[in-house]
Amino acid sequence: MTPDDRPEAARENGGWLAGPERRALLWLAPRVPSWLTPNGLTAIGFAAAVLAFVGYVLAVDHPAALWLVNLALVANWFGDSLDGHVARLRGIERPRFGFFLDQSVDVLSQLVFALGLAVSGYIRPEIVMLGLATYLMMTAQSLLRAQVSGVFHLATQGMGLTEVRCLFLVGNGLFFSVPPQPFSVGGITLAYPDLFGMLWILTNAGLFIWTMIAELRQLARQEPPTRNRPPSDD
Repeated sequence: MTPDDRPEAARENGGWLAGPERRALLWLAPRVPSWLTPNGLTAIGFAAAVLAFVGYVLAVDHPAALWLVNLALVANWFGDSLDGHVARLRGIERPRFGFFLDQSVDVLSQLVFALGLAVSGYIRPEIVMLGLATYLMMTAQSLLRAQVSGVFHLATQGMGLTEVRCLFLVGNGLFFSVPPQPFSVGGITLAYPDLFGMLWILTNAGLFIWTMIAELRQLARQEPPTRNRPPSDD
């Protein structure tokens, strides 16, 4: 089977916000200017991640820059979520190219965003990087599931990239409204955003293990072990 003959993985979005997001995208896609291409939308999404990085850097001395980060999160959603919809609407989709480009840029955007959060001073850098690592584990698991099941899951237990963006929108507003005050636990200085970060890490790790076990059970039912037949005397 050549690459062109491989069936495209079905996309399934079980996110908590999937319904309203789908309606918003169906309304927005026909209204995107004709000069703005799907690749241009992907570029907007990545540029927004860079803007979020800048906003977090500025927030070190100017907490109001957290609202710039929130603006960047909305722009990132706009570019990242609309590129595929616009391509399909215009009949110019390239499924394998678009999938590879979109997923690659998403990973780069997540790294840039995490670096900004790490230097912002609101969460300890090591917690941010471990949180990014566990989120990338979830991304890798989604790609593995697409390979073995033919379905690309955009969310796990209701949590997809759109829901994650919304969590950060709320978190940034909270950081601005209630500036974190450090406290000491066992000689380690923490603040309440660090506790959120640790909860994020535990949630991702738990979802990864739960999904791995559930997927393995399903695959085991679909592919029961076979016993080798003894060689025939004929």
